[in-house]
Amino acid sequence: MKVFDVAIIGSGPAGASAAFELSKSGITTVIIEKEILPRYKTCGGGLVHRGRKNIPFDVSSVVEKEFYEVDTYFSNTTIKLTTKRDKPIITMIMRDAFDNLIVEKAKENGVTLLQNHKVTNITFGEIQTIHTSEGDVQAKFIIAGDGALSPIAKMAGWEETRTVIPALEYEIEVPLADFERLSKNVRFDVDAIPNGYGWCFPKKNHLSVGVCILTKANQKLDLKKYYTAYLKTLGITEIVNEDAHGFVIPVSPRTDTFVRKNVFLIGDSAGFADPVLAEGISNAILSGVLAAESIIEGKLDPARSSELYHEKLENGILPEIKSGVTLAKIFYSKRVLRNFVAKNYGPVLSNAMTDIFMGTRTYPKDYKKTIREKIKGAIF
Repeated sequence: MKVFDVAIIGSGPAGASAAFELSKSGITTVIIEKEILPRYKTCGGGLVHRGRKNIPFDVSSVVEKEFYEVDTYFSNTTIKLTTKRDKPIITMIMRDAFDNLIVEKAKENGVTLLQNHKVTNITFGEIQTIHTSEGDVQAKFIIAGDGALSPIAKMAGWEETRTVIPALEYEIEVPLADFERLSKNVRFDVDAIPNGYGWCFPKKNHLSVGVCILTKANQKLDLKKYYTAYLKTLGITEIVNEDAHGFVIPVSPRTDTFVRKNVFLIGDSAGFADPVLAEGISNAILSGVLAAESIIEGKLDPARSSELYHEKLENGILPEIKSGVTLAKIFYSKRVLRNFVAKNYGPVLSNAMTDIFMGTRTYPKDYKKTIREKIKGAIF
């Protein structure tokens, strides 16, 4: 039986990006995917610019729409914020085509793809034996890109320490007049659901519409009820066709390391989605690349590769997410304060968030001082 240097579980943006990065260094790599590609993946499908610019090849062949303008509404207020950029703030994709494109690029560089292989168990040792529905696969390292539920993390012994939020998305077809009206801009509606937001993402010929809750509070709310109310907010009274998808998104990172037993956690399995807007594709791609770089730079030494991965996370993704976790609590639970800032400093707020989307700035570290100064300036 061939022993691979690295086995990647899952072919989403995190796993596929890790595979592509590894393939450039001649490290033998296999992607193990439980389904047949391309496969539908529940996701709003909004790729922000900070994620797109980190992809080392052209993805225009799988782009549904590009948006240079984003509207943010605050429910039960008159506040509406709009930002514009000269590059697409959000690129709309369908995950089946997008994920498959990255996998195909990795395959071109020699990565092996095993489809229809569901992992059933793992025997850990100096060489990992991955037991699948279609037979065993052996590898020195495992990269777990198997999503929010991450069976691989459970097999390797991780306890659940992430904050996991619920979301409900519908891919819907609406009458032509409604589609033309709603397909011009990306739209977010803060407080369309308590402690969360609703979104309307126009795709090529349909809309992705949904709601999600961004904090631990009120997670037992009836998402379908708020989704139905949100359709009325959007002015949608007739649905030609709809396909519902419930899912969860981890919006805080694990607290008990990201490597054990030569298993590296990336993307949602690690809890790397943006805590403020639950956007996960950007950090999925980045964490996949960082894990691959760590194994490459560590020269396949387990201890050194693990050390490098944690160093790279501490120098990049983790401080950003930790700041985002605190800001999300303020943004969604302190409505009066947030709406005050949005009303009086709307352009500053929306441009700052857009700059984060564009990858030109990060979340502020001393957010309390910034808010105090803004409030003091408004009062005095």
